[in-house]
Amino acid sequence: MEFQQEKEVVLAHQKAQIEAEIDALPDALARHMAPDCRWRGFYPFNEKTGPESVAQAFWQPLRASLARMQRREDIFFAGTNEIDGFQTHWVASMGHLVGLFDAPWLGIPATGRMAFLRYAAFYRVEDGLIHDVAMFCDVPHLMLQAGLQPFPETARGAELVQPGPLGQRGLLYSAQPEEEGAKTLAAINAMIRDLGSWQLGLPLEDELRRTWVEDMIWWGPTGIGATYTIERYAKQHSGPFRSVFSDRSATSHVARLAEGHFGGFFGWPNFTARLTGDYMGHAATGQVGEFRVIDIYRRAGDKLAENWVFIDLPHFWKSQGVEVLPGKGNMN
Repeated sequence: MEFQQEKEVVLAHQKAQIEAEIDALPDALARHMAPDCRWRGFYPFNEKTGPESVAQAFWQPLRASLARMQRREDIFFAGTNEIDGFQTHWVASMGHLVGLFDAPWLGIPATGRMAFLRYAAFYRVEDGLIHDVAMFCDVPHLMLQAGLQPFPETARGAELVQPGPLGQRGLLYSAQPEEEGAKTLAAINAMIRDLGSWQLGLPLEDELRRTWVEDMIWWGPTGIGATYTIERYAKQHSGPFRSVFSDRSATSHVARLAEGHFGGFFGWPNFTARLTGDYMGHAATGQVGEFRVIDIYRRAGDKLAENWVFIDLPHFWKSQGVEVLPGKGNMN
C-alpha cells in the first residue's frame, strides 16, 4: 500500500507547527486536526482534545521559548496499524525541534543558546484529517542542556544529541516496497515476543542476539542514555533495568506499524512494572508504575539494528512520588 495522502497531511501539519505565527497556531493546527482529535504527550501535558487545546498547552508556549524553531527530521514513515487488524493508517516522525532557548519552558531556565528537543510523533490520518496524535519529547534532555540534572544518578549510557539512522535513509517520503515493511514488522514482533515478561529463560545476551545485530545501538532517553553493542546494552541498560523491576505486565500498544526498513510503536501505557530496587538514584518504592513509550526501529537484514526510545520518565517517577520537572508539572 501507498500512504502518500496521509504523509502529505502530516507534512503540512508539521510545517504549520513551525511556520505559523504563534497567535495563529490554533487555527493553523485546525486545518489538519479533527475537532475532537485525541493528543497524548509527555507529562506534564498528558492528554488533550482538539487543536485549540493542543496549541495553547504545548505548541504556543514551546514556540515562545524556542525562538526561530526548526524541525530537523531524521525518520519519517507510514503504515497500517497491526493493533487494529491493519485497518487504520498512521504516520510516524522523529527528530529534533531546534531553536534558540530564549524564554523559560516548564520551569526550565532559558539559556540564550541553541537547544535541541528530541521528539517522536505518531499521527492517525483518516479522510484527510488527523484524529489521534502521540507527541513524545525528551524534556529531561532539555533540562540537561540548561544545566539542570533531572535525575540524581548519572546515566549508565551516553547522554548526547542523538543522530539519525546509519546511512541517513530514514526519510521515507515516497512509497516503499510492501515486503520490506512486512520484514521490519516481523523483526519487531519477534523482539516483542522474546521480551515478553522477561522469562525467556536464556542468558540476557543470548536472548538479545536472537533479534538484534551484534553492533546494535539503543538510543535511550535522558537518565538512561545510549548504548552500543549487545554486550554494552545488556550491561548498561537491559540488565540493570530488569534487576530492579518485577511484576512486569504484558506489552500493550495503541499503534504498531512499519514501512521499508523502519517501524515502531507506542503504548499508553506500553506496560507496568513494580519498582523493587534502587534506580536512577532513587530508592525502591515497591509501587507499580506506568511506562509510556515510543520506540522507533531500523532493521538490517532480518534483525533490528537501531532503536530510538522515548520513555515518559517524568510520568513514571511522578507515580513513585518524585517530581522531575522544575515547574512541578504545572500544566496538568
